[in-house]
Amino acid sequence: MQKTLNVGIVGYKFMGRAHSNAYRQVAAFFPDVAFHPVMKAICGRDEEAVRAAATQLGWEGYETDWRKLVARDDIDLIDISTPSDTHNPVAVAAAEHGKHIFCEKPLARDMSEARRMLAVVRQAGVIAMVNFNYRRVPAVQLAKQLIDEGRIGQIYHWRCAYLQEGGADPQRPITWRQQKEHAGSGAVGDLGVHVIDLARFLIGDITAVTGLTTTFIKQRPIAGAEDQTGTVDVDDAALWLARFANGAIGSFEVTKLARGRRNYNSFEINGSKGSIVFNLERLNELNVVFADDPPEIRGFRNILVTDRSHKYVSAWWPAGHIIGWEHTFTHGIYDLLNGIGSGTTPAATFVDGLRAQAVVEAVERSSGSGSWIEPDYSE
Repeated sequence: MQKTLNVGIVGYKFMGRAHSNAYRQVAAFFPDVAFHPVMKAICGRDEEAVRAAATQLGWEGYETDWRKLVARDDIDLIDISTPSDTHNPVAVAAAEHGKHIFCEKPLARDMSEARRMLAVVRQAGVIAMVNFNYRRVPAVQLAKQLIDEGRIGQIYHWRCAYLQEGGADPQRPITWRQQKEHAGSGAVGDLGVHVIDLARFLIGDITAVTGLTTTFIKQRPIAGAEDQTGTVDVDDAALWLARFANGAIGSFEVTKLARGRRNYNSFEINGSKGSIVFNLERLNELNVVFADDPPEIRGFRNILVTDRSHKYVSAWWPAGHIIGWEHTFTHGIYDLLNGIGSGTTPAATFVDGLRAQAVVEAVERSSGSGSWIEPDYSE
């Protein structure tokens, strides 16, 4: 009989739903997973809403205080799917109670919180993973494989853009994501941290950045408060350049004000022997070109990354039957549960989360100074 692992999750909205679906699916599609996750309890402050979420999403019960959840003896893993201002206190308490941790990105609001979280999980000896889910798109895994095999040679350029339109309407009410107290940072820490992690995963550590951040929409309506507005005190758009430890150079653009871009997360990597292009809105595809192709057929080829030989894909459907965004969460839970089984934290670790946060803060500092800034990776 497969071993079980009891899960408690904090948060029941966007990320809570995505994570809940992953816990429901993982053992059904990945029979080699180390544990069958038992969805013990979901937590939220609104009792009526969290009770309904527990029923809808498949949780055995619910809590309205995360402190009670992390202290429960029947919980082995705490999943943090809440706004950024709760990541630090929940993770620290969970680790101190000996619980394993699955934390949404960004790891923290700032470096002091990230360092505290890393220190506590190390002291507790628990498995603690950050959910940078775009690492687990099969096409991104193929890009990593091609780079590691030397198929595109020495890496010269990384360029990426993560563009959304969710903030383009100035009449859209302010949320926690536009408030530094809750979010820590704006588009750089929300969207930018994703592409920073992808760049680190595929290219390597970033040694210096110089950037520009701005806030175009500085006031937004307050939901439910007629004629009242709230101040947006984080960026809603940013650009920056980067140097990598391996000598490559990179460019990054993030914004929430790009009309027509729903969730456009794309990157291009140029190397001495070829190039790779990826676009999340076509996440089953990877475009590649190789310099050793004959000149008469040299050009980008489009690979449909749905073959059973591609990472994670054998658990799903026959070749050509595409998967979606939600599957990346199932892949992350699969790796997490196997990591707990083996006693090894899967990437992205809290160290990865801290290093991504260090780049976020370097971008913010460089925008204020106009200088090249080296990320402070000290732990």
